[in-house]
Amino acid sequence: MHVPGCLLCHLLQKNRNLNFSAKKHVLERYQLSPVKAAVAQVFPWTRSPSLAFPWMMQWGTPDSRHRTGNIIKLTGSLILGGSLFLTYEALALKKSLTLDTQVVEREKMKSYIYVNTVPIDKRENHGILYQARKELHKAVRKVLATSAKILQGPFADTFSTVDLEDHECAVWLLLQKSRSDDRAARMQAVQEMLAARHWHDYQYRMIAQACDLRTLIGLARSKESDLRFFLRPPRLPSLKEDSTIEEELRHLLASLPQTELDECIQYFTSLALSESSQSLAAQKGGLWCFGGNGLPYAESFGEVPSAAVEMFCLDALVKHSEISTHCDKIEANGGLQLLQRLYQLHKDCPKVQRNIMRIIGNMALNEHLHSSIVQSGWVSILAEAMKSQDIMEASHAARTLANLDRETVQEKYQDGVYVLHPQYRTSQPIKADVLFVHGLMGAAFKTWRQQDNDQVLNEKVSEDETRYTTCWPKTWLARDCPSLRIISVEYDTSLSDWRARCPMERKSIAFRSNELLRKLRAAGVGDRPVIWVSHSMGGLLVKKMLLEASRKPELSTVINNTRGMIFYSVPHHGSHLAEYSVNVRYLLFPSLEVKELSKDSPALKTLQDDFLEFAKDKNFQVLNFVETLPTSIGSMIKLHVVPVESADLGIGDLIPVDVNHLNICKPEKKDAFLYQRTLRFIRETLAKDLEN
Repeated sequence: MHVPGCLLCHLLQKNRNLNFSAKKHVLERYQLSPVKAAVAQVFPWTRSPSLAFPWMMQWGTPDSRHRTGNIIKLTGSLILGGSLFLTYEALALKKSLTLDTQVVEREKMKSYIYVNTVPIDKRENHGILYQARKELHKAVRKVLATSAKILQGPFADTFSTVDLEDHECAVWLLLQKSRSDDRAARMQAVQEMLAARHWHDYQYRMIAQACDLRTLIGLARSKESDLRFFLRPPRLPSLKEDSTIEEELRHLLASLPQTELDECIQYFTSLALSESSQSLAAQKGGLWCFGGNGLPYAESFGEVPSAAVEMFCLDALVKHSEISTHCDKIEANGGLQLLQRLYQLHKDCPKVQRNIMRIIGNMALNEHLHSSIVQSGWVSILAEAMKSQDIMEASHAARTLANLDRETVQEKYQDGVYVLHPQYRTSQPIKADVLFVHGLMGAAFKTWRQQDNDQVLNEKVSEDETRYTTCWPKTWLARDCPSLRIISVEYDTSLSDWRARCPMERKSIAFRSNELLRKLRAAGVGDRPVIWVSHSMGGLLVKKMLLEASRKPELSTVINNTRGMIFYSVPHHGSHLAEYSVNVRYLLFPSLEVKELSKDSPALKTLQDDFLEFAKDKNFQVLNFVETLPTSIGSMIKLHVVPVESADLGIGDLIPVDVNHLNICKPEKKDAFLYQRTLRFIRETLAKDLEN
């Protein structure tokens, strides 16, 4: 017969000491299988809870109902408390962790991701509650990852804490702060990231993977930045089968518009697209008897043909990148990746790298290309270049990053305009500008180096990388006057049309001054007090720029904020250089710049007369230096390039210095008279502005 499970369990419990045969008799009598009996014997409440909880058999009594009500209240409290605990943990975690789904999309291009790895033997056992909370966080993270688009609203300050390690919490809080709508909060977040010195590698990588463009650029433009903040550039796409970089560069050039270009862009493009290296060299120079320029071809014999072609391609791309629509084409056709490959291949060739950096800097002038430049991995390259000891490399990188930084920089630095100080973000207020303009055959950096051995006045000097030493405006002047913005400009000049980089380019002083004035105004020159510092022909450009600005109402701020100027051997009344050009083999066909320096030049006389009257009217402060020693030109001729009478502007002090024309702007050391007198003039002229 069948018996209730509760009675059977009671019988088995009561007769648990029976032998095997007796137990078997009980099972057969009540028709129960051994398995069920075993379960009932071990877990008596499985068949009837009344055995485990006898009070439930007395449901109807008032006392039992009271006890049941207490249990229900306790159970309800536990359920409610558990629900609140789960909600609190989820919201607290969401408060400190905001997932950006765009990061996932960006990381699809990368084959790695950084995680925190801790050896097992170093992990601490925090107890069951700690482990439970950790498991809960893992689950919530998975939920948040799938619902990030829905849960985007900010949380109340009530849930401002989360059960994470301090350093992990700080990383995500800083990332969230760096995306704030408040600019001051974003700036502070970058500073706090830079101040962290206890982070592990994986935490820097977390920042690198999750931060936005503004934060990344801010870190790159900070002097204290750790290079671990920047991910390595993504893997470059493979070159096409049976293709070389030279051919890829030619294809890139061929894809750019070829119509409505100026003569120099057409010249460099045609060189780069030549059919062969032989025709390229012939087009560049050729032999005298065939009507070629001769000298460039003779100097190119020692060059690797493919390297020469790459240089001409880069020269052409530099010109093309000055046109906004051409920058779009370069980016669309994979130019950013191709230039990066070329940059990495030519780590031992600074000239190639500088041209590439010029192209990227020009492209950075277009804000709609910023995301493409960042995603292609250029920021890590620029951040590393910023820390270079080579002034030229660091300055090219600084220009590009400044053009990318729209958070703290309003100005745009076009090709040839370089900020020597400050190159990093700084809390130091900038109160005035000092501009350096080089002269004939000079450059933005090498003109302002410390004095070295006498050099011959030919272009071998500009091509000799070993002659570049320190730049005193960047080192000495920036340290003595930290509240100055120091800018140096660069433009192409030559003594002879034979030596011109672009034979079609015959630019007058008037043309160059308008071009430079436009670039300097874009860089914010005129928005604060200015002092102009120039050498040789650069002084004529400064005079012409100021005269042109005085005639245009929109440039009135340039005139109103000009405080003074320093002229290093500027030929206000002409130079002997043009007179001796027929006796020097490099100057058989003097360039337009040299011709304009002749003493009988009507344009030069008009410029001097107009500027002298203008400067007296504006009461500009002026300081003139002039050389007293001759300069070696070539191997046989020594020439006093700018005599004392020509360097006399007619106003301001005129100070002769016992140096030649090349060294008149190169102090021998920091305590030399040439630099100390320059520094004193700048401080005295800007005294009121620097105090304010």
